[in-house]
Amino acid sequence: MITKRKKKVLAIDDEPSMTEWLKILLEHAGYEVRTALIGIRGEELFKSWKPDAVISDMLLPDIDGVDLVRSFKQVNPDAEVILISGHGSIPKAVDAIKAGASFFLEKPIEADGILALLEKALERKDLQMENQQLKQRLQDRYKFANVIGRSKKMQELFELIENVAASDANILIQGENGTGKELIANAIHYNSKRSKGPFIKINCSAIPKDLIESELFGYKKGAFTGASYDKEGLFEMADGGSLLLDEIGEMPPFLQTKLLRVLQEREFRPIGSDRIVHVDFRLICATNIDLDMALRDGRVREDLYFRINTITLRVPPLRERSEDIPLLCEHFLEKFRTRYQKNVKSIAPAAYHLLIRNRWPGNVRELENALERAVLVAKGPEVTPADLPETLREETAAPSDFVFPTHWTLADIEKMAIVQTLQRTNWNKQEAAAILGLYRPTLYSKMKKHEIKDPGRAARQQQQRMATTV
Repeated sequence: MITKRKKKVLAIDDEPSMTEWLKILLEHAGYEVRTALIGIRGEELFKSWKPDAVISDMLLPDIDGVDLVRSFKQVNPDAEVILISGHGSIPKAVDAIKAGASFFLEKPIEADGILALLEKALERKDLQMENQQLKQRLQDRYKFANVIGRSKKMQELFELIENVAASDANILIQGENGTGKELIANAIHYNSKRSKGPFIKINCSAIPKDLIESELFGYKKGAFTGASYDKEGLFEMADGGSLLLDEIGEMPPFLQTKLLRVLQEREFRPIGSDRIVHVDFRLICATNIDLDMALRDGRVREDLYFRINTITLRVPPLRERSEDIPLLCEHFLEKFRTRYQKNVKSIAPAAYHLLIRNRWPGNVRELENALERAVLVAKGPEVTPADLPETLREETAAPSDFVFPTHWTLADIEKMAIVQTLQRTNWNKQEAAAILGLYRPTLYSKMKKHEIKDPGRAARQQQQRMATTV
């Protein structure tokens, strides 16, 4: 049976009889109590003992009660403090509450009254803690190994990663530059049974093509000009762990054949060596190109393609999950505020408007760079449009010479804005609603009002009817 921890209460008063009375009263009510006769001793106990609540006299020999409250709040902003005064006044009470006191009482005090206020203060503290824990759970729910998203597409991706991470299946990660493919690869490795093994990464587009083979397979001393020592290859280094081949579509065709053989036989020979190396690694590949097109163009071998994509993970571009932008902004704001020790706490609505409207061709990486720049140059506690990159402000600004036809009504203008936004988002209602600053049900209502119909919906319905008939 688990015993519930007693709540800790610190009582501070320069009258020994008062502290003794509070100690007896509170212990009888089930609290753990410690007392202090001066403010300095109270501050020491507050820091070391960490009470759940404090009951203190307003007038102490060494410190004013309001200053004591401020001291407690600096140590713990969530501290619950009840101040008691024998010389109560409205200004003093106002000062106490402004300083952060939970309640202000005048002497003489009654046992039932102080116990009721203490219980109320502790209930509020518990509620704040529950809210913080709930907020943390929600944040954890939308964060998977540093990959962040609450959108439906990202939640589906997180679920798929969780399902496949524990297996040894080869993984192919597809996504545009800046979408976070390497973060996804990290999530797979560190949530797999190989997490304690090595995680070796190589970017196939960053290494000259004539050096990729020696990097992957390693070589024996004297195998070629310049091979002055034995070099261990990345395949061998990844034994027992995972190997990430980033931009796999840039691998030369002759190496694709050798890679396929390694995947099939799980063995290879370093260049210039007779030694056969047996390896056991999990292959993770990533690419930003259309592999189907690369197959048709002959840039990727078909047999290798089917070997590496046992599981395909598509990382959506940021423009397809604009509802994640506020969550990402909050994450990057906290990250760079901490890194650069800047007091930037929020983003102004006008700046948010620019961030939401932007199409983010550079995806999450571009958004991260924009927020880093904004935090660095911000002069106040919030990010303003002027703090964002100039290109971002220019791209989202409307042309100054744009004029509506003189005969158009407000309804005509609204309809045009909705249609153009829907066309720009490929009729993604959720994304269009976010860009327009509308709730999705409101967008549906306006589409019905203006008789705006999704041209692809009829085709999809016809396909469903045909499939049902078949």
